[in-house]
Parts: sequence; structure tokens; C-alpha cells
Amino acid sequence: MGIKSALPRYELYLYTAVLGVALIWAGSWIFEASSENIDRKAFKESVQPGWHYFGRKMDAADFEWMMWFSTFRNHILFALAGHVIFAKIFSLLAPKHRSLIFGVYGGLAVLVTMGWTYMALVLSHCIILYSVALVKMKWLCFAAGLSALASIKLEPYNSWQEALVTGSFDLQDVLFYGGCGFSIMRCMSFALENCDRKEGNYTFCDLLRYNFYLPFFFFGPIMTFDKFHAQVNNTQLTRKEREMWNITTKALLHLGIILVVDVFFHYLYILTIPSDMKLVAKLSDWCLAGLAYSNLVYDWVKAAIMFGVINTVARLDHLDPPQPPKCITMLYVFAETHFDRGINDWLCRYVYDYIGGDHDKIFKELLATICTFAITTLWLGPCQLVYIWSFFNCFGLNFELWVAKLFSLPPLSTIEGFMGGAMSRRIRGVFNAANFWTIILYNVLSLNSLEFAKLVGRRLIFKGFPLSTLSVLLVTYCGVQLVKERERKEALLEDPEPVKAVDGGKEKAE
Repeated sequence: MGIKSALPRYELYLYTAVLGVALIWAGSWIFEASSENIDRKAFKESVQPGWHYFGRKMDAADFEWMMWFSTFRNHILFALAGHVIFAKIFSLLAPKHRSLIFGVYGGLAVLVTMGWTYMALVLSHCIILYSVALVKMKWLCFAAGLSALASIKLEPYNSWQEALVTGSFDLQDVLFYGGCGFSIMRCMSFALENCDRKEGNYTFCDLLRYNFYLPFFFFGPIMTFDKFHAQVNNTQLTRKEREMWNITTKALLHLGIILVVDVFFHYLYILTIPSDMKLVAKLSDWCLAGLAYSNLVYDWVKAAIMFGVINTVARLDHLDPPQPPKCITMLYVFAETHFDRGINDWLCRYVYDYIGGDHDKIFKELLATICTFAITTLWLGPCQLVYIWSFFNCFGLNFELWVAKLFSLPPLSTIEGFMGGAMSRRIRGVFNAANFWTIILYNVLSLNSLEFAKLVGRRLIFKGFPLSTLSVLLVTYCGVQLVKERERKEALLEDPEPVKAVDGGKEKAE
């Protein structure tokens, strides 16, 4: 095929077999741990009665999943269905004013749900950041926006603002912080885009229409103002061939995945087990590795489904929202690791790419990543766990650049030049496998706990060496090679002429 990095077919079959057996083996350990400990006291709160058909309890430890697809499912569907109906009617009657209808419906929905004091609070953030946007100084927009974000993330300012919201219901905290946080990020996007506008200013109504688009308001994803403004004001509301078919099939796919995840929760208590450290300490190395990996896969699935549901509504409104995050199984470099593509796009556009440029200068990359993760830390809410997560992910991103720079210098670059493409790919695969597990360990601490991440790392790196360490790396290596093969084929489909591409996404070619 003319591509150096192509591997023999039998080798890829072997990788597939090894990976499949390993996943089944790890899954059997988790199933055994789930079944044998179903009546533990530590499981009482999070393992609850499940579907009657299975006769088993299910893992209900994730509040967010249960909120979306069980507890408040009907409320969320009612609000989104109302938006779809109103949006469709007014898109047909007055396509030029559909953005106004989006904003009015969203504003009324927020007002009815959260009350007038919450609406006044959100509007105050909008007014302040709009006023700053008129000055057209980016540093001032960042200062005002980050100060507003800090006011809802740090004590005592967040408690004071939360106390302004009257009433009490189960979702109030989630909706309060979600709505305020995303509103401030959207206002910052508006302000920064207004700074780049050469003539005149965007209006305050433009900001309100952008901010109060209901599908994105409480839960995201964030769509930068430049994209939203251009798409929502497009009056040529035509659809591509088979677009409605694709929207429908994706909606049905999301429904199918929700059902599959709920079925899995009846048999694999991947969320509850890591919270019981006494039980975790007794589990095998393979079970721990499977738990760490499955937690990240589940978090990706959850993000993909929740954003997928919202994006389905946005696509019905003729918008092109941020895509779901890249599957954790497909990641072996920090540069592509994210769980919220909307936040990732926002950070890349206004911070990471703006400071880092083409990302090949070590000092500029270091400054860009520090600034990016500093804002991310504030967005997530400063605490010890977030500090640790940010530090290690920032280090991992920079370390990749340092290693890439080192291998681009003689004699290492010369040695690799003499290798065949397949051998170069195998060697890189070994480093990528190790990098994959650093991504797992650096991110699992934010999903479960620091104690669980430390225990997994200690067992797989030190106590399990060499058998567990090397066997887990071997299985990961097989998975990485299969991912690289998929990327190689995608590169050929995009550009049949063999070209040289970057290892972080596509392999080198002749």
C-alpha cells in the first residue's frame, strides 16, 4: 500500500485476539467482585434495586447519570421537547427571528425553573462582561471573566450568590453552578470575539440570544460565539442529503447505548467498588486495571451520550455543535485527551493556541499549558484533587513535546531513519502504551479518588512487577497498534497519496 507503518495482517489479528481475551478476563474479575460483595454495607447507598427483569441490583453511584436518565429524565425531556416544538414553528414562520425565539424561550424556561433572583444574577454577569467587551481589551475581558468565574467557585462569594436563589429542590445546586459557570464562559467568548471585530460592536441582544439558548444553558457544551452567531443567523435553513436520517439514527444509537450501560450496571459495579478501599485492596491486579480503564471509558460514554442528546436538539435547530470527545480507548497522547470538546475548543481558541502558536517551541508550550490548566483548575473548582490532576496533565503534555524534540535530534533521528516503518511503529507503540497508562492514572484520580489512583499505580508499577506490569503493557500495546492501524487507514482515505504525517495523530508515510 506504499505506507511504511503498515503491519502484517496476521500480526493485527494476533493483537485483536490478545486484546479481546484480556478484556474478557478483566471483566470476569470485576463481575466476580460485584456478585460476591453485593450485600456489603459500603454498597448499601449506591447499589440499589434495578430492573425487575434481571433480578439484580444495579450500580447507581453516579448522580449525574441517574439524574439524566432516571430521576429527572421526564423533566429534561419536557424542557427540550418544548424547545424543539417552538423552534420548529418559528423557524417555519419567521426564520429571520428564530434566534430571538431561542433566547426568549430559554430565558423564560430559566426564569420559571430557577426564579427571578437567579435570572437577575445571570443577567448581572452578562451586563458586566458586555460592558467590559465594549472596551475591546482582551486582558481586561479575561480579568473580568475569570474574576466572575472565581466568584462562583471560591468561598465565601459562591455561598453568598447561591443564597440569593430562593426555593429548594433536588437539582438546584447542579443547575445553579452549571448555569452560572457556562454563562460566564459564554460571556467571555462573546467579549473576546467582540475585541476581534474591527468595526462596531455586537449588541447586548446578541449576547442574550447566545447565552440563553436553552439546550446549552445548564449543561453545555460551550459553542464559541463566532460559530453560534454565524449559524443561528443563517436564514437558508436547508438540510444536506440524508441529514435527518443521520440525526434520527444517532438519536436511536444514543438510546441503545443508554440501555446497554444500564444493563452493564446490573452486573459490573465499576463505580461503587473503587469507593470501598478495603475491598479494592483485596482485588487482583487485573481487576484493578480493569476498574481504572472501565471508569474512564464510562466517563467518556457518559459525556458522549449527554452531549449527544443535547447536540441532537441543536442539529434539529440547524446548528453544528461541538462533537463528542474522542474515545479514551483511542487516546495514547496527552495532546488529544479531553472529556468535554466544547471547553477544549474554548481553551484552544482563546488560550492554548493563542499563546502556544504552532506548539513547537518549548517555552511557549510550557506557558500555554500552564495558562490553560490554570483556567481549567478555576473552571473545575480549586481543591487539592484538581491541583494534582492539573499538574500531572500539564506535565504530561509538556513531557510529550520534550520527548518529541529529543527524538528529532541526532543520533536518535538518524537511527529511526534507518529502521523500517513497521519497526519504527512497533517501538513507538511501546512508548505509547506506557503513555496510555499515565493518561489513565492521571485522570482516574479525578473520577474516583486519589487513594484509588495511588493504589492502582502502586500495584501495577511496583508490587505487580514484572508479571502484572508487563502483561498489562503488552495488552495495551496491542490496543495501541490497532488504534494506529485505524488511523493509518483513515489517513489513506483522506489522502490516498502517501504523505508524511505527525505521529500524534497519523503515522509516518513514504
